[in-house]
Amino acid sequence: MNFLRMHWFDLGLVLASATGGFMLIAHPTGIALLLWLNLIALFLHQFEEYRYPGYFPGMMNRVMFASPQPDRYPLNANTALIINLVVGWLFFFLAAVFREKVLWLGIATILVSAGNFVAHTFLFNIRGKSRYNPGMLTADLLFLPITVYFFVLVLHGSLATLPDWGIGIVLGIALNYLGILKMIDLLKNKNTRYIFPGRIMLSDSKTKGN
Repeated sequence: MNFLRMHWFDLGLVLASATGGFMLIAHPTGIALLLWLNLIALFLHQFEEYRYPGYFPGMMNRVMFASPQPDRYPLNANTALIINLVVGWLFFFLAAVFREKVLWLGIATILVSAGNFVAHTFLFNIRGKSRYNPGMLTADLLFLPITVYFFVLVLHGSLATLPDWGIGIVLGIALNYLGILKMIDLLKNKNTRYIFPGRIMLSDSKTKGN
């Protein structure tokens, strides 16, 4: 289990390739295509955050929470695993599998992608007085265009019902807040044994206006 905590984002890179291979065989189109691309974008986004350059956890803890223990508090390795595999992999995968059949789930996960774009492009950079943070590249180049095309397609084709919009928006807000921010707060522990590796402390040199 500890191996998974330290390498789930590396596994995600493998899954991104596998998903791409599946798409070459299945040839999804329309909403399905965008939601499968959104899943691949998530895998790549997480790899950028946690592996290369990979200092997102330390940056998050130091910049957003002014933590004196940015390698473990309030975000720790176990919390990161739970959030990214449950809120991320599970919901994004189900949204792609069910596509138009459960469009509210697609709307919710696309709102998570949109939330990542806003957070990485504006919030983290403003708070950290930086021009870049891990996750920003994939948020700008992948999440943003996928989000825009998704809503253009849904609105232009009148694909979503009122319940789709209502449930999707409420669930999207819940996933962004309860599934991410609140989960970090609930699972925080200054004495946790789930500590991030030292490489995430590159954030020290990235959060001083450089």
